[in-house]
Amino acid sequence: MPASRSVVIGVDSSTQSTKAVAVDADTGALLAVGRAPHTVTGTAGAREGDPGEWWTALVTAVRSAVRDAGVPAASVAGIAVAGQQHGLVTLGAGGRPLRPALLWNDTRSAPQAAALAARLGGPEAWTARTGSVPVASMTAAKWQWLREHEPERADAATGVRLPHDHLTERLSGIAVTDPGDASGTCWYGTATGAYDPEVLDLIGLDPALLPALAPTGATRVGPLAPAAAEALGLPRTVAVAAGTGDNMAAAVGLGLGGAGLLDHPVVSLGTSGTVFAATRARPAAPGLAGFAATDGTYLPLGCTLNCTLAVDRFAALLGLDREDAAPGGGVVVLPYLDGERTPDLPHAAGLVTGLRHGTDPRAVLGAAYEGAAFTVLRALDELLAACGLDPAAPDVRDRPLRLIGGGARGRAWTDTVRRLSGRPLVVPAAAELVALGAAALAAGAATGSDPVALAAAWDTGAGRDLPPLPRDEETWDRIAGVLTAATPTLLS
Repeated sequence: MPASRSVVIGVDSSTQSTKAVAVDADTGALLAVGRAPHTVTGTAGAREGDPGEWWTALVTAVRSAVRDAGVPAASVAGIAVAGQQHGLVTLGAGGRPLRPALLWNDTRSAPQAAALAARLGGPEAWTARTGSVPVASMTAAKWQWLREHEPERADAATGVRLPHDHLTERLSGIAVTDPGDASGTCWYGTATGAYDPEVLDLIGLDPALLPALAPTGATRVGPLAPAAAEALGLPRTVAVAAGTGDNMAAAVGLGLGGAGLLDHPVVSLGTSGTVFAATRARPAAPGLAGFAATDGTYLPLGCTLNCTLAVDRFAALLGLDREDAAPGGGVVVLPYLDGERTPDLPHAAGLVTGLRHGTDPRAVLGAAYEGAAFTVLRALDELLAACGLDPAAPDVRDRPLRLIGGGARGRAWTDTVRRLSGRPLVVPAAAELVALGAAALAAGAATGSDPVALAAAWDTGAGRDLPPLPRDEETWDRIAGVLTAATPTLLS
């Protein structure tokens, strides 16, 4: 490989692992992928992670990617981090974390979220100001939980960061975030493009504890700090991008944004299930997160807490392989094992109904797939409507649904989404869209190019085209009926 080839590194620091990709900055060719695991701890609604472990995993993954790509360290031109959203990292003396980070799927802050949502004029006022209503996942609710349950740590904090902010600061020595990830805090105003002073005052958060706001996720914030360059085995000249949240990076990797596709829906099937689309509109709907994208557009998003992990848990309970599923028939599963975010049911538990003596265990597993897919697809309909689109209109219904995440690799997941959505699917061939989006941000920081245009030129969103199946209205209506009947009596 020519030593003159320019290489960029994109890092996906997710809930359970770090992945780093080495990418040819000119062609978008994926040269290598490095991986390292994370540990998630906590029970009874608690979900925490160690920021120090994230950094160790990042170093391991980046070193592995550069080594396996067979490129000289001097060829690396840029690096960017895309991180799991919403997590609360509190820093103390010397920039060291005061405690494990509260992760996005930690639901202990549900009471604080509900109390905040009732303030400042209520849910509609929150969506107008920040794009989102506080729910348990949002960082503002987590900070409020920390103030109430561990006030000594809140008082001792010298910095408050999101996961990707913390890692970018370790790389560059600069405390910085971007509009995309910041918009998941509920203390950033998507209408103003700045931190909301009234929200910060409400939650007792000194703005001096927060990172600076970069214009975009591709903004060059500096070169590698000396300690980071030594840890990674890279030259200090490597450009560090501001980076962004994982969903925003996935959008970049798909070529969604101002310089690419607009209003094209995406479903991501991972630990959580998310639906989003890049748009120039700034929709405000209480059931959605009205995020900013990282390139100046908007990224309205619906999120469900229970997706692949919940279905895998049902497979384990039934002693079945995850692909050994059949249509649910009369069985309905609402797989809300960790509460739920969309719909907002933070205290819900899983619900199974319709069992008979002759019920096939495979049908129970299939019903778990159907319940999870229904929840995600219902959030998609809400998102489209909030963007001023009719989900049932032919031109909207026939627009390909881009299916990404680990679940998109599974036959049972793909078949279930096709059957319940009735939509054509595009399943991108690239498995690491978050990391590839981060790589495009890194290339933008190194060259000044628009990262969405770069990703579109790299064609990282290309993949299999699957035609639509007739929509299974009977199953859809059965699940909807159970959800309506069970709320709130059985799900709160």
